[in-house]
Amino acid sequence: MKTRKNLLALSAALAVAASAATAQTPAAQDLANSHAAGLDLAGMDPSVKPGDDFFRYANGHWLATTEIPPDRSSWGVGAELTELTNRRVQALIQTAAKAAPGTEARKIGDYYSSYLDEARIEALGLKPLQPTLARIGAIKDKKGLAAEFGRELRADVDALNSTNFYTDHLFGLWVEQDLNDPKRYAPYLLQGGLGMPDRDYYLSASPRMEKIRAAYKGHIAKVLELAGRKNAQAEAQAIFELETKIAQAHAPRAESEDVLKANNAWARADFAKKAPGLDWTAFFTAAGLTQRPRFIVWHPKATAGESALVASQPLGVWKAYLTYLQINHYSGVLPKAFADERFAFYGTTLSGTPQQQARWKRAVNSTNNALGMAVGKLYAAEYFPPDSKAKVQAMVADLIAAFRVRIEKLDWMAPATKQEAERKLATLKVGVGYPDHWVDYSSLKVTPGDALGNAARAELFEYRRNLAKFGKPVDRGEWAMTPQLVNAVNLPVRNALNFPAAILQAPYFDPRNPIAMNLGATGATIGHEISHSFDDQGAMFNADGALKNWWTPSDLAHFQASGKALAEQYSKYRPFPDVALNGEQILSENIADIAGLNAAYDAYRLANGGKEGAPQQGFAGDQQFFLAFAQSWRETRREAALRQAIVTDGHAPDEYRADTVRNMDAWYAAYGVKPGDKLYLAPAERVRIW
Repeated sequence: MKTRKNLLALSAALAVAASAATAQTPAAQDLANSHAAGLDLAGMDPSVKPGDDFFRYANGHWLATTEIPPDRSSWGVGAELTELTNRRVQALIQTAAKAAPGTEARKIGDYYSSYLDEARIEALGLKPLQPTLARIGAIKDKKGLAAEFGRELRADVDALNSTNFYTDHLFGLWVEQDLNDPKRYAPYLLQGGLGMPDRDYYLSASPRMEKIRAAYKGHIAKVLELAGRKNAQAEAQAIFELETKIAQAHAPRAESEDVLKANNAWARADFAKKAPGLDWTAFFTAAGLTQRPRFIVWHPKATAGESALVASQPLGVWKAYLTYLQINHYSGVLPKAFADERFAFYGTTLSGTPQQQARWKRAVNSTNNALGMAVGKLYAAEYFPPDSKAKVQAMVADLIAAFRVRIEKLDWMAPATKQEAERKLATLKVGVGYPDHWVDYSSLKVTPGDALGNAARAELFEYRRNLAKFGKPVDRGEWAMTPQLVNAVNLPVRNALNFPAAILQAPYFDPRNPIAMNLGATGATIGHEISHSFDDQGAMFNADGALKNWWTPSDLAHFQASGKALAEQYSKYRPFPDVALNGEQILSENIADIAGLNAAYDAYRLANGGKEGAPQQGFAGDQQFFLAFAQSWRETRREAALRQAIVTDGHAPDEYRADTVRNMDAWYAAYGVKPGDKLYLAPAERVRIW
């Protein structure tokens, strides 16, 4: 069968590719992926019944014996691969630093070296930031304030691809295909302006949040004191009160994910009427957006609320707020006292991480943020040969085929809806490993010894790169992730997928493993991303990426009812006695988990001629499939980090993602799960969407 040939060819190709990659350089040999083939039997806890707690059955011993590294808020499979990838990237960057001046590689090396040069950063103090602080200090009126907000607008949010709704700027800009006109780019304006991750940190009445708020006020004051502000305590109180007012205007996270509420087209002239208070002419002029006649305002109430605050709150408070945010934003490239204070709050207080990462790790992260695709080009060339890309694409094709069969067999979906779903599958653009074309960084100036200036220019470069998209054809091949990122993504408005090279390695995908294991781990992830085109969000976008309902009323009613049942199922999970998951907030990802796991299971069975795979390591083929899935979600988090994720993340914690299996009949058969087991769901209660 074609499916079987593709999967077996993929395994063989990646085995050769892995050998070739690790043979290229001594650095690559030193940093070889050391994961053993197969399931991690030692990490399991066989004393736990699979039907009572499948996550701990698969990972219990690992959970009991693993300590989170002191410089991390969580640890697991993804974190291990991120650590490996960062060490590989560090070696590549160090080599790039020896390249000829003026080359892209040298820019990478100079950026990294400048970030590492703590002695120079210490000697410069706040000097690199003084021009900005002086500009803020010179603001004389609200028109000048509006211009400053526009000048500092950045392309640092992404509402649908990475679902990143956070920016510390008053607003955030996202440039993406227009929801209503797929042939052009639109500017999306999102809420922003908070120093803490979400409105709940300001508004929740829980004792824990009250303690965090007290710590945050102390953090603001400390930053201002380090900067030499004379009235640091009073300014900190005023800034905190201002941010609280901004938080009161913000939409909650679950509402931010509702695309139908977000599709608000405003003409530029509408802003003064619908969101009075901010001088929008001055704002758009400073932001370079005067040529844009129309915007999509993702958070209309927050936009109006924040604009009103610009008018109602004293100019002096806004200037103190902007001063603090600039210093806080660039603390990583300011003297050590600033970086340490930032970590003390954001690392330890918010995430529970006791130790700051080594400077070289922070330098790698910053370089990835600034020149991500340039670094990715080096990484892909070293660790992901073109042949591997082609073979993984074949694996994706098999999973798309499995998904197509599932759609054809759905008894609740009308023929017209199935036809449109098929058109979506046929036009799905899949990116594997690395993009077909790279970002041109020739206009980005990187100056040796200017760490803060390099970081600021990189953010401005990215902003201008996005502005340059207007008036050009939509590029469906543009990536939202870099090749060196251990992650994957569905791009709903472009009907496209990105599978970075860094996630396509053991233990997620191991060429030595049988198909059941590889499809349970990586296959489920690929299926997950494919299925996002058909989840509660993806169902709103047609094959062209337009926001258009392509379901019949009865189909949509069935889908929404199934989604409601899944949201209720996840809302019953309580990671802590005082905190439950928000099933609506994480619904899209949970639907994708179910659909992806089902499609991966079908692909695995098809690869074995419809039969169960051969036994391995004492487990039948179906057991291997589900165990590999559960072990792919192996992770442990510090309590503070987990609590933060529950508030801000659109994904369920990994433990509960592993519990997706309880909605699949095949899992019950594989492990003999019976009524009375804690995870048991009666057949009628199992959510069956795809």
